[in-house]
Amino acid sequence: MQEAERKLLSLLMPEGLLEYFQILEVDQVDNQLHIYLDELNIAPTSYENSKLESKGFMPSTEISDFPIRGQKVTPHIRRRRWTVLDTGEIVTRDWNLVREGTRMTTEFGLFLKKIFG
Repeated sequence: MQEAERKLLSLLMPEGLLEYFQILEVDQVDNQLHIYLDELNIAPTSYENSKLESKGFMPSTEISDFPIRGQKVTPHIRRRRWTVLDTGEIVTRDWNLVREGTRMTTEFGLFLKKIFG
């Protein structure tokens, strides 16, 4: 992604979003923007030393976000899931844990809490 595009997107989306998600597509339908995001293949903090294999995504979650230039914004977010190769356990990132850490802003943490509880 070009640096200027990334900077612009970071101003429009919740702060920190582009650290964890890739924007796949943006559709404009009537007076509404649909933004499709997939979680990046970055191992959850508690599994950094485990051998993980990405096993695709959880079902997409839609939320309503702040309007941009008078258009309703609906992010469609797919969270990634992994298999721990040694145990066969299926894991996902614990967004509550990430929010309490230092790499995420309060705004992004509250944004994700609204989505995933």
